[in-house]
Amino acid sequence: MVAGGSGKEFEAFSKRRAQFSGPPGIKGLIQNGNVFAISVFASLGGLVYGYNQGMFGQILSMPSFANTVHPEQIKNPTARGFMTAILELGAWLGVLLNGYLADALGRKRACVLATIVFCIGVIVQACAKNVDYILGGRFITGLGVGSLSMVVPLYNAELSPPELRGALVSLQQLAITFGIMISYWIGYGTNFIGGTGEGQSDAAWLIPICIQLVPAIVLGIGIIFMPQSPRWLMKKGMDKECLEVLAKLRRRPETDELVRIEYLEVKAQHLFEVRTSEANFPQYQHGTFKDNFLLGFHEYMSFFKNKSLFKRVNVAIWIMIFQQWSGINAILYYASFIFKDLGLTGNTTSLLASGVGGIAMFLATIPAVLWIDQLGRKPVLITGALGMAVSHFIVAGLFGSFGNDWPNHRAAGWVAVVFVWIYEIHFGYSWGPGAWVLVSEVFPLGVRAKGISIGGSSNWLNNFAIGQATPDMVESTKYGTFIFFGLICTLAAGFVWWFVPETKNLSLEEMDEVFGDEAGTSATDRHRLETIYAELGSTTNGDGAYHSDEALSEKDIDAKHNA
Repeated sequence: MVAGGSGKEFEAFSKRRAQFSGPPGIKGLIQNGNVFAISVFASLGGLVYGYNQGMFGQILSMPSFANTVHPEQIKNPTARGFMTAILELGAWLGVLLNGYLADALGRKRACVLATIVFCIGVIVQACAKNVDYILGGRFITGLGVGSLSMVVPLYNAELSPPELRGALVSLQQLAITFGIMISYWIGYGTNFIGGTGEGQSDAAWLIPICIQLVPAIVLGIGIIFMPQSPRWLMKKGMDKECLEVLAKLRRRPETDELVRIEYLEVKAQHLFEVRTSEANFPQYQHGTFKDNFLLGFHEYMSFFKNKSLFKRVNVAIWIMIFQQWSGINAILYYASFIFKDLGLTGNTTSLLASGVGGIAMFLATIPAVLWIDQLGRKPVLITGALGMAVSHFIVAGLFGSFGNDWPNHRAAGWVAVVFVWIYEIHFGYSWGPGAWVLVSEVFPLGVRAKGISIGGSSNWLNNFAIGQATPDMVESTKYGTFIFFGLICTLAAGFVWWFVPETKNLSLEEMDEVFGDEAGTSATDRHRLETIYAELGSTTNGDGAYHSDEALSEKDIDAKHNA
């Protein structure tokens, strides 16, 4: 009987695996051609998401779009806010649905379905005759965007070796900012079609909307030719197929030691998830629909019953609240309107200013992964929050002092615009990638996926709220909007300083300790992993190297576990 692991097999396996680890970051992606190709497709998912974020704010300010949906809908800040925010409502629902679909259909088919839904929403908007088409189309598009924002990085990470997953997360965020940047410049260019006044052609707004079909279709078709996720194959009991996929990904034979070690790593992770569920909720292991539903419900409820998990889920929820209410999506969605309020006369000039801001944020995101790993999460988030707060307060001061007479204070208006760009730079290197990195790290292994989904839900719900509220806030409070966002950024810095532990390079036990888990949630996870690796140890020699012709099947391991 295997009562538990001493940790020897686990340490030997980890040491052996580390010996095979390639270089991390961009160098590793280039050396691993298959993983690099996967990251390209993952980036298309991020590009679709980012482009959609920036594009709609551009066309909202175009006269031809206003004439299509009715000018009063654009002038009314509440109606304008709902047209923008309804996409986030659809995305929130898409994230929740995708948690089930990605497991039921597989990562590839869930991705294809998401791109189909996304394209349907785009087509509905392109056929718009009134505002109802825009509302319905954006909600449907949101379903696809929400699904893609989760399933593409998930699929990408599950095919990648461990040393490349962090780099791929950063590439995803970089692709989002790249999508935002090009959306600004495409909108700036198409704004000239038919003139910039009342005679403007409908092509001015139709082209930016329809262009997003291109990366979505490429992603949807390209993913079909990609391999299945080995972890999904393992979850479905297709061990042989899992091994075949890993061998093809690493471009090595199935008998290669690296392939076998990674295969055992995937099997160990799967067994860990199964046994964690069995240990915590033994009454819901019959496989019926009712049991699966109740199991999921109770697993989510554990975040609010366990003291340590409650602290962690609060960090995830509040980090996403602060990220959204820092004002970033208010800037992205309504940049052209905000720049007009800051004294930039003419629609073309305000769109141009938006484009420069997009470039600034994109460039600031490039070194983000290096800074976060070298300096830690807390210093980067705190510095970024304070930088954003100062930028907001300076813009508010200039708005309050000169907002009633911008034509005679053009210099002050341009200084305000520059500080909006500086704000975007601070967000680009800090809270853009940093919030997602932190949320992915704070949860124990056994509940990490569900914890991240709660953080993602918080992100989209607050994204919806900010999109709905911003036009009315700007209309009624003017510079008070920037004061509000500045105060939120200040609170965000304080929250990170006092309530968020530094998660850089922390082990499960260390993470457990900083969150004050006396019961040892992560220690229990560690012991369970050691037990599994002890069982898998019969397929390895003393130093962790694979030596048998065939890996143990799940049935064999379960027989050993119950012996």
